[in-house]
Amino acid sequence: MPTNRNRTIIFFTVFFLLTTVTATRNWTNQTRGANMRVKHAYYSYPHRSCESFSRPYARSMCIELERIHRSSRQPLFSPPPPPTEIDLRDKENEILLREKAKVTFGLNALFGRKKSKTEEGLWIGDWNAKKSYDLMKYSIKKGHKIDSYELGNELCSSGVSARVEVKQYAKDIKKLKRVVKKLYQDEKTQPKVLGSAGFYDERWFIEFLLHSGPEVLDGLIHHIYNLGAGVDKTLINKIQDPFFLSQVAQTYKDMSNTIDRFGPWAGAWVGEAGGAYNSGGKDVSHTFANGFWYIDQLGMTSVYNHKVFCRQALVGGNYALLNTTSFIPNPDYYGALLWHRLMGSRVLRVNHNTSPYLRVYTHCARKHSGVTLVVINLSNTESYELYMEEYARNSFKKREEYHLTPTEGDIQSDVVLLNEKALRLTDFEDIPVMKPKLVDSSTSIHVKQDSIVFVSLKDFNAPACA
Repeated sequence: MPTNRNRTIIFFTVFFLLTTVTATRNWTNQTRGANMRVKHAYYSYPHRSCESFSRPYARSMCIELERIHRSSRQPLFSPPPPPTEIDLRDKENEILLREKAKVTFGLNALFGRKKSKTEEGLWIGDWNAKKSYDLMKYSIKKGHKIDSYELGNELCSSGVSARVEVKQYAKDIKKLKRVVKKLYQDEKTQPKVLGSAGFYDERWFIEFLLHSGPEVLDGLIHHIYNLGAGVDKTLINKIQDPFFLSQVAQTYKDMSNTIDRFGPWAGAWVGEAGGAYNSGGKDVSHTFANGFWYIDQLGMTSVYNHKVFCRQALVGGNYALLNTTSFIPNPDYYGALLWHRLMGSRVLRVNHNTSPYLRVYTHCARKHSGVTLVVINLSNTESYELYMEEYARNSFKKREEYHLTPTEGDIQSDVVLLNEKALRLTDFEDIPVMKPKLVDSSTSIHVKQDSIVFVSLKDFNAPACA
């Protein structure tokens, strides 16, 4: 483990792709070329219970609001006050503040533009920042904590349903930066400005950085759905194929090189990644198997100097971290939680001379001295023994191991085992205690087939982690 680079990766960011609000509290959504009135599902009255909501995220919000109302002894459903989108935004902020979530707010980048009459999908004209300005003023007034503002969604290059020319988009991102600096004058709390928010296109991204210039963009965002369509019947095979999984590394490398050469002031972000698009695979994306892709992506993006990785999604679709009906955590939730707790921001290079089905990533430990390894065994037939000879000779402490395996060996199970014990919510619906297994450091690390193992080596002396 000879070298390191100082890198930060956040395993999950709460992400809102919402349009901005006017002074009259009417919202209009033009993202991706749509033109419609937005009405949040929570306020689609009449409702008698949270179960009557059709959208999973709305039921989840309803359940949380119901809990808040119960604690204040105020009835939730009878009679409801006249609802507004502003009311919902304030309720959301209350929850996000309590959970200390980092919030990226997506702004409507098509407001003020019009469709080109000559080029399909192209939107022309300057972005109108008035509604975004009003939203920011309101957020500041109400104490909403915004980590970053992102301009639009999937408008770069050829776009998805809509696109904006690169010079125009660079002009608009500079306008957004001016608005943010005017309203958030304290640099310590000033939200970041994020741009591009689409699939990587080298030429478009380079031109965007050149035209927007230094000290404007804080994060250059790209989206990743490298597993293809969720309906692909070979999806389960792709997730277990190390050669397929490694293909996306070139995109991460190119993205990192683009920033190093043309925009070193900006960080590389994966702003949206669900593995398989169109809501993921119904028999794969919410199961243990998806962790092979997910944890591998967290490791790979760290190696290529990406600062943030935003998982699609917390609730909604087959790729959700929470079950869309019961809100019980899916296996990837626990993998993300272990990553967040154990893997620090400094990334170490690690080499091994075993099978390509064995993936290994190493970071400085998050909250203590030493290092943490994550080992992914994609093989469904072979187990491996990892032995670190020098460390084994000199270590006097037991190492901590967290072995994640599927129930009954079924990688398409939605129940994950930690050290042979099923991870289930407690009777009070809390996350269970996730205790490691203590192992003599002089022994090898046993990595079962179809498993993901986090290993904490608290007395490993890595100079880069000092």
